[in-house]
Amino acid sequence: MYCILRAFTDCLSDSLACLLILCAHACPCQLQWYASSFFLLILHVFEVCDDELYPGGSFCPTPMELGRLYSTIGSNLDLYYPPNKRSRSILEAIEGEQHYQEPGIEVLPDECLFEIFRRLPSGKERSLCGCVSKRWLMLMSSICKDEIERITSSVAEKVSPDENQDIEDDGYLTRCLDGKKATDVRLAAIAVGTSSRGGLGKLSIRGNNSVRGVTNVGLSAVAHGCPSLRSLSLWNVSSIGDEGLSQIGKGCHMLEKLDLSHCSSISNKGLIAIAEGCPNMTTLNLESCPNIGNEGLQALARLCPKLQSISIKDCPLVGDHGVSNLLSLASNLSRVKLQALNITDFSLAVICHYGRAITNLVLSGLKNVTERGFWVMGAAQGLQKLVSLTVTSCRGVTDTSIEAIGKGCINLKQMHLRRCCFVTDSGLVAFSKTAVSLESLQLEECNRFTQSGIIVALSNIKTKLRSLTLVKCSGVKDIDMEVSMLSPCESLRSLAIQKCPGFGSSSLAMIGKLCPQLQHLNLSGLYGITDAGLLPLLENCEAGLVNVNLAGCWNLTDNIVSALARLHGGTLEVLNLDGCMKITDASLVTIANNCLVLNDLDVSKCAITDSGVAVLSRASLLSLQVLSLSGCSDVSNKCVPFLTKLGQTLMGLNIQNCNSLSSSTMEFLVEKLWRCDILI
Repeated sequence: MYCILRAFTDCLSDSLACLLILCAHACPCQLQWYASSFFLLILHVFEVCDDELYPGGSFCPTPMELGRLYSTIGSNLDLYYPPNKRSRSILEAIEGEQHYQEPGIEVLPDECLFEIFRRLPSGKERSLCGCVSKRWLMLMSSICKDEIERITSSVAEKVSPDENQDIEDDGYLTRCLDGKKATDVRLAAIAVGTSSRGGLGKLSIRGNNSVRGVTNVGLSAVAHGCPSLRSLSLWNVSSIGDEGLSQIGKGCHMLEKLDLSHCSSISNKGLIAIAEGCPNMTTLNLESCPNIGNEGLQALARLCPKLQSISIKDCPLVGDHGVSNLLSLASNLSRVKLQALNITDFSLAVICHYGRAITNLVLSGLKNVTERGFWVMGAAQGLQKLVSLTVTSCRGVTDTSIEAIGKGCINLKQMHLRRCCFVTDSGLVAFSKTAVSLESLQLEECNRFTQSGIIVALSNIKTKLRSLTLVKCSGVKDIDMEVSMLSPCESLRSLAIQKCPGFGSSSLAMIGKLCPQLQHLNLSGLYGITDAGLLPLLENCEAGLVNVNLAGCWNLTDNIVSALARLHGGTLEVLNLDGCMKITDASLVTIANNCLVLNDLDVSKCAITDSGVAVLSRASLLSLQVLSLSGCSDVSNKCVPFLTKLGQTLMGLNIQNCNSLSSSTMEFLVEKLWRCDILI
């Protein structure tokens, strides 16, 4: 209360000036109302707090003296109230028995309250005042940092040191609003509340309140109160337009990252305002913004020299002109992602000419880019620093273009091809010969690759390749071929073959001979493989397997688990047998006896019973941290003591869909294993 009174006293002179301005533009009734309210407010303040402000004696000891003061200063001053209330003198108001609403600070117009609030001595006081009413909160949020008057020495003496010292605005606070929580009032509260607590550094708004959604008003409050904002994400917020984004540009000069997704009301005007006010921008993500085009990108590239990463997806107004200007002006760009844009071969030529700093490049859904565009991107040899390249659903990627990319991008280490239906074994083999630095190759839904092309490519990349991933490549058929003449790929450490129905036992045996140093093996979804097919691969892995994923391999039995535990029990840390329905308690016995460093075991939907869980609990050398028994219908309430013992080391336990476990048992486990994250 004292701080508000002091702020009120400090701004009396300024308030008188505001009163004169208001009176100059007021009608006679409003003039009488302003003068009466201002005078009564002063009397009310002195009456309530005269002891604190004047300790030597009361300003108006009795109501009679207060009345004489009123008659002396303003006996001819009439009080103006709305028509349904009669005018009364100050003595009637004080001594009368009839209740009425006493005049308070709320009678002042917003301009006067603004002057009072900006003189409050600390951020804590401003935050508390923002809790009084929605009107005060919105007024507080409209005060910019540079409009707050610094606390004077006289006021500082009256305020405790803890209240007088605000935390520096480093911008380390993060706030995220989803759906119904996203309103202007909540944004205003965030702006006022975080200003004295370290400052807001990251704000994310996802979705909108259908009744009271976020508008430009709420974003303006953030711009006024959060100059430390460095990251702003707006997803599916159609009610925010250029005005709100312009306010961010004017107030948040430290902004570094902007993420706009499905923001239909934001156009080039808003993006230009960001470019003009935020020269420290390093990251821009645009997705499905139909009104943002070439002009906004050009301004951003011209005015933001620190720009390093840009992602543009499904923005119909963005074309060759915008992309070419962006790439030619932003010389520090290292990460570029272009998806579903109306660009042609010209843009790719510009990328390879000006993108000498690009290290990560993602191209997806570029229907107008032909084989020539991708060929030029590699043949020009301008992407010397390119390390990672991802191409999805681009018709221009062919055998010829991929070979040129392999030759021109000499430092390329990661290559990901997805849904590139015109690349065949010939292109893959040619690429494997020219990409001398390649360490990771991922092929997904590329159906023209066969087993022969993959095997030969593996043999060619024998010095650098460490990871090979095949996902949904339906062109791979299980055929037996001679590999004794091919050189082994000694560098390969990780092999993932997922949901390739044609990949069978013969293919696995050949992979095992070519890749003796495997440590990570993912064969999830290969329901055609058997124990006999997998065993040669396990026997040829000389380095020792660390992570094995056999989820969905229905035909595997306890025999292969026994072989796995016997051959690699000393190195195996993670084992996933989810959906292997032929796996029983016998596998758990082998695991308990041989897998000394295993910490993550998934036997969901396997034929596991209470006896198997008991075996795991009695294994003295086993220290499981994560155990999944989801869908094991034979695990019942009898396993509670075993799970309790395992809980001494467990950090995660999944017992979902264990129908033989009662709800009371699950509740007991949740209470007993309070350190463990349990899914029920």
